[in-house]
Amino acid sequence: MSLQLPPLSLYVHIPWCVQKCPYCDFNSHGQHGELPQQEYVDALIADLKADLHYVQGRKIHTIFIGGGTPSLFDASQIQRLLEQTQALIPFEENIEITMEANPGTLEHDDFSAYRAAGVTRLSIGVQSFSKDKLNLLGRIHNEDEAKIAAQKAKQANYLSFNLDLMHGLPNQSFNEAMHDIDTATALAPPHLSWYQLTIEPNTLFHSKPPQLPDDDNLWQIYEQGQKKLAELGYQQYEISAYAKPGYQCRHNLNYWQFGDYLGIGCGAHGKITLPEHNRIVRTVKIKHPKGYLAAENYTFETTDVSEEDRPLEYLMNRLRLMTPIAKTEFEQRTGQSADVVKAGMKKSIDRGLLTETDTHWQLTPKGHMFVNDLLSQFI
Repeated sequence: MSLQLPPLSLYVHIPWCVQKCPYCDFNSHGQHGELPQQEYVDALIADLKADLHYVQGRKIHTIFIGGGTPSLFDASQIQRLLEQTQALIPFEENIEITMEANPGTLEHDDFSAYRAAGVTRLSIGVQSFSKDKLNLLGRIHNEDEAKIAAQKAKQANYLSFNLDLMHGLPNQSFNEAMHDIDTATALAPPHLSWYQLTIEPNTLFHSKPPQLPDDDNLWQIYEQGQKKLAELGYQQYEISAYAKPGYQCRHNLNYWQFGDYLGIGCGAHGKITLPEHNRIVRTVKIKHPKGYLAAENYTFETTDVSEEDRPLEYLMNRLRLMTPIAKTEFEQRTGQSADVVKAGMKKSIDRGLLTETDTHWQLTPKGHMFVNDLLSQFI
């Protein structure tokens, strides 16, 4: 089988935040003084120029500007970044351009400015509407600011916006978790990310673990939250993503479908298919802002995804989605015959984790609950 070029996305990392949250393991750094906005955007463009050989004649169909807190940058700098990017790589006509923003840092009058700069979709980091929980999470906004941010996003005529919401928070009751969902959905976001707090290494919560809800409470929150979102018309299309029909995040879909993405900025990751050489490579950029800004070569590391690892890597991503897996997609994205996973798929089918047709595999409801067990068949 031969590799096929998948769609191409672009991830842009802006690493600064007002302060580091105790649960966050992303590459983010507290803001100290004025940010080097002009210098950093210059570096991003130079970084992108060095990666142009990975484009291979494709257009960019989605861009995600993440962080950190990208809304700490002026809209004029975001516009300059997007304009210079488009001058280097053509954009698809209906490109999706997402930018992350936090309610406590965004000047709300700038929502329309970011929209005018070319951003089509906003992702707002709310996490909770409870004052107590926001304090525990180290967030700098309050419930009213979160509500205003969502309302301003609607007024600024974005094509879509997302609210990030967490559950399983320290000492969170069932009623508190349901209140967060009720409050978020009352703001009518077309897209909602609703995911469980996990304690990650190298975070303050890891060194000083908070008291989290027990498994029974977590399951009740998850089960009833799922039901509530479904009743309100939010379709779960990924493990922790829910959208009204037509409002799925295309950028994230490209990740989970094992598509390609360039990664520019501090610590940004990329994944690129090179069919001519039968290679899939992963790139990582220099992590620390000082080192990145001083660099002549922004790439810290480039590694190959070996042929034997490709099936597992594909499945680790693709099984996050609720939709059936086309065997042709597996073959095009991995360069491997579907037969290489035949034995593992049969074991999973026998355990009730999967169903199979001539053309597709599909997770069962049980399979969605035991994805890690399923993946263990391919290690």
